[in-house]
Amino acid sequence: MLKFYFNGSPNPTKVALYLEESGLPFEPVKIDTRKGEQFTPEFLKINPNGKVPAIDDGGTIVFDSNAILLYLAEKTGKFLPSNRAELLSWLMFVASGVGPFSGQAVHFKHFAPKDQNHDYAHNRYQYETDRHYKILDAHLKDRRYMVGDSYSIVDMALWGWARMVPFKLGDDAFARYPNVKRLVDEISARPAAARAIALKDKFTFKAEMDDEARANMFKHMTTKVA
Repeated sequence: MLKFYFNGSPNPTKVALYLEESGLPFEPVKIDTRKGEQFTPEFLKINPNGKVPAIDDGGTIVFDSNAILLYLAEKTGKFLPSNRAELLSWLMFVASGVGPFSGQAVHFKHFAPKDQNHDYAHNRYQYETDRHYKILDAHLKDRRYMVGDSYSIVDMALWGWARMVPFKLGDDAFARYPNVKRLVDEISARPAAARAIALKDKFTFKAEMDDEARANMFKHMTTKVA
């Protein structure tokens, strides 16, 4: 059975959504990143980058959430747009832009040390995250889904991060992206989305962002490279 290494963060949740939507049987394997379980030798054999999600599909290992979505869609033939050029363009837009900038926006808004001046970094990542969502909102203005006329892995990839817009950009941020919000609301209303979000609740994860968690999540705080 396919093993799914995950926690409740955005990237694993979008893979959980695909697994729930497709009906693929899978075994969830908890990786508690606040406890440092992503750095165990066993998990590093699955993903040398020490991040979730990852899957082991009968010996075929895939890591990076967008790579997993594409692999599973090609394996099952489900939620795979026929226009491959448009599929790859928007999937990579999410992979190389929306995800990384969103992650950094969250970090500098919520987790960077408050006793240091991070104004430049905070403003840069807020600006770039906002810019990416404006592009998405314009794209969705006259279309229901990201690619073609049907729900696909690109919508799932976007949903994983987009449902967290208020956490990244402020409580009123969704008002700036009404078309993105429409898509997020539609996907969030699907039973599979509720199951994907609830998957983490079947396990116990460390909740506290204490010194142990910060040391495991933000190793740059104790290690200088240059």
